[in-house]
Amino acid sequence: MEKLIFVYNADSGKINLYKDILHKVISPKTYPCSLCDITHGVLKEREEWKRFRENAQVEMEFLHKDEFQKEYASKFGHTFEFPVILAQTDKGLEVFMSRQDLSEIKDEVMLIKEVKTRLINY
Repeated sequence: MEKLIFVYNADSGKINLYKDILHKVISPKTYPCSLCDITHGVLKEREEWKRFRENAQVEMEFLHKDEFQKEYASKFGHTFEFPVILAQTDKGLEVFMSRQDLSEIKDEVMLIKEVKTRLINY
């Protein structure tokens, strides 16, 4: 595996960031990105996740869905449900953790454990 690509179900840019923060505060149960909720609080990245990400033994790339679609979708022709974690391999992009998988993760500790487990079994 070359790297893991984390794709958030949110668009890039400051205006979208402010909209996302507002949505998380006003109506957190309807916020559409479970990956954002797991890895970030309302205003910043969760510390335990940040430490894991910075010390991971695998390369990681983090993209908003508009960035992913611009950079990868035309190359690989895949459509994915966001959020998603993809593995880039010599065969192309493979789903490492699906939207459904991520919806079952409760916090960053659980995500870290699941990513580590799947990396061992990959």
